[in-house]
Amino acid sequence: MKTAFVTGASAGFGKAICRALIADNYRVIGGARRADKLAELKRELGEHFIALPLDVTDAASLDAACESIRDASLHIDLLVNNAGLALGIDRAQSADAKNWERMIATNVTGLAMVTHKLLPAMVEANNGLIINIGSIAGTYPYPGGNVYGASKAFVKQFSLNLRADLAGTKVRVSNIEPGLCSGTEFSLVRLAGDQDAVNALYRDVEAIRPEDLANTVVWIAGQPPHVNINSVEIMPVAQSYAALNIARNL
Repeated sequence: MKTAFVTGASAGFGKAICRALIADNYRVIGGARRADKLAELKRELGEHFIALPLDVTDAASLDAACESIRDASLHIDLLVNNAGLALGIDRAQSADAKNWERMIATNVTGLAMVTHKLLPAMVEANNGLIINIGSIAGTYPYPGGNVYGASKAFVKQFSLNLRADLAGTKVRVSNIEPGLCSGTEFSLVRLAGDQDAVNALYRDVEAIRPEDLANTVVWIAGQPPHVNINSVEIMPVAQSYAALNIARNL
């Protein structure tokens, strides 16, 4: 049985990914900060799910999690770097610096450090797959995207540079870049708990769902060992591209 490690496992994309991988006959280690949510998932998914307390922004927490994995003699075949968040939609000139710091700590530093911890064992075994969860925000700029978009651009380029570094090994790297997605806490967190604003964002729109992302993870993981899916960009049919903004002198 292959073993997957999923960060940000307690809700949204992470929870759906854990469910899909369990259904695909993986043993899944789910790492997240909220122990109560992990316990609920453990009760649902059973013996093939291992709940692991983890804060990717805390070096001591990450060290303890990796030590637990080593102590259990588990080789990670699949790492899904899912933990991430967006905070605020303010323009850069009025954004809260603490929000910027937290997004960088989670989306950039946390993702990089989890990878740094687990990648050497994959290379030593000459086997493994890393799937990073990026965003279309890493490609398409928009007002209020600032540091969140920049953090996902990091994920895109980090994924590609990992591929360059891993040339000559059988370790694979993919980046999934979702667009508008409902059924998660993402927008509620980003909009500081403003449920009315969240409802307005998704009103009359059939967005993609966490299950769509989870199915994509399983599809990538199911490709033959000689196939690397560099990136997958996923949008709902309802979402497309906006015209470039023009500021007029009035």
